[in-house]
Amino acid sequence: MGKRLASKIKSTSAVAALALGSTFSTAAIADQVTLKSADGTVNLVGEFVDFKDDNYIIRTALGDLRISASRVRCEGAACPTFDNVAADVSITGSDTIGLGMMPLLMTGFAATMDADAELTNTGDGQTLATLVGDGGFGDEIGSYLVSATSDNEAFQALLDGYATVGMSSRRITKDEARALRAAGAGNMVSPDQERIVAVDSMVVVTHPDNPVGELTIDQLREIFSGQISNWKELGGRDKKINVIASPEGSASHEFFMSYLFDGETPAFQPAGVATDDQHAANTVYRDANAIGYVGYAFQRGAKPITVVNECGIPTTPDAFSAKTEEYALNRRMYLYNRADNLDERSRAFLDFAISDQADGVIGKSGFIDLGIARRTQDTVDGRVASLKAEAEAYDADFEAGVVQEMLDEMVKHDRLSTTFRFRTGSSRIDERGKLDMQRLINYLEDAPDGTKVTFVGFTDSVGAFEANRRLSLGRAGAVMDEVRKSAGDRIAHVELATAGFGEVAPSACNVTERGKAINRRVEVWISEES
Repeated sequence: MGKRLASKIKSTSAVAALALGSTFSTAAIADQVTLKSADGTVNLVGEFVDFKDDNYIIRTALGDLRISASRVRCEGAACPTFDNVAADVSITGSDTIGLGMMPLLMTGFAATMDADAELTNTGDGQTLATLVGDGGFGDEIGSYLVSATSDNEAFQALLDGYATVGMSSRRITKDEARALRAAGAGNMVSPDQERIVAVDSMVVVTHPDNPVGELTIDQLREIFSGQISNWKELGGRDKKINVIASPEGSASHEFFMSYLFDGETPAFQPAGVATDDQHAANTVYRDANAIGYVGYAFQRGAKPITVVNECGIPTTPDAFSAKTEEYALNRRMYLYNRADNLDERSRAFLDFAISDQADGVIGKSGFIDLGIARRTQDTVDGRVASLKAEAEAYDADFEAGVVQEMLDEMVKHDRLSTTFRFRTGSSRIDERGKLDMQRLINYLEDAPDGTKVTFVGFTDSVGAFEANRRLSLGRAGAVMDEVRKSAGDRIAHVELATAGFGEVAPSACNVTERGKAINRRVEVWISEES
């Protein structure tokens, strides 16, 4: 097996037992393993027999089954492990990315080079991707070892120098960035070192037959702190609520609880703790009274809940609201690298990961890619109803007139998912904006003649209404100018315009910094001549 597996399998107890003629009995429980795929399509339990030709062989009631290691990860003490796995590039960090996205991302990367990615699960959350040229018939052109551990480990591995790329489902902290800068790693939040590859929504799920379809943030806090314990209190059946949580310390648990409780998680014993998102979704699907939370990719038949924020704004966990980052429980998926040790193999993979070519495999893995989506804004759009209610709430005719002006314009245009956001009081777009700008230019380059694009600015509610409207128009103009400058003559056939509506039509509640940041935005509206 050469470089891909540089040493022999360490776990051989099951093989020895098989040689002695053992059968699947109580004594064999110690050799029991579980083979799971990231997308949940494979979940097999059996007695470990052998690992041969990059395949797991397990003994089940159906006989001996052979499963490709590229499709599954092995869990259990009897799983084979490998020492001294050699690779050209080491990628370490988030298990959400490492297990859920990386296998397909490596396969797609190989395809862009007319190569084949041979994936080997080497145990302990590690996957070795060996890229072989000429569709798998040529020479090896690179190997990538992906270690699915944790977000924290991503930055520690970069700091210690034993990883070339770090995977994280959260942004690097200031302390982590400073420590890496002091170690000579460069500016970790520069576009050359911080790459957003996808977004993921944390979806609250219940059983498909549960009549409750919408919950407020306050209700979620009370459910996950034990203050509400019966579905009857939420308009549902007179049944106890079975809360299914993620393990403490996991990325999903930390993200969800931090959002609900802002770091002050209450002492509460859930009905069950799921080992991972797949387990959580399966548990909820089988229990008519359960509620849990999973990544967007792992809903698997469970019913997603619409979340209503503190200001009464509902957000539905769909791909469009995730791309615009207006869904309440949204997070970005990052890849990081040091500036002082980035080799050509690593750079090639990172460039692919944020390219349009990666969108298909990211979507196939169940995550939400950064590709541009288009949605109508007609009279049945939920935002239209919210705007009409907002117009009625204003005492002054001027503010109500601005809302009506927006209503009149939005129904004439579709909205693109590309949304630029800003820091407080600034016209400087955030770290995702530069990547989105290039994607938008690529998208508009192929638009038909007669296309009109309007950059539509919005603000948070800090400051006077008219001052915010001027600021929103200024931000829209700044984005338009930057797009025009970056595109050159590539989109000369597209008419560009601006509009600004200030603090109207908030996508989030303006009482928190997170909500204000979501509202400081420039949307992209598009129409074609009829």
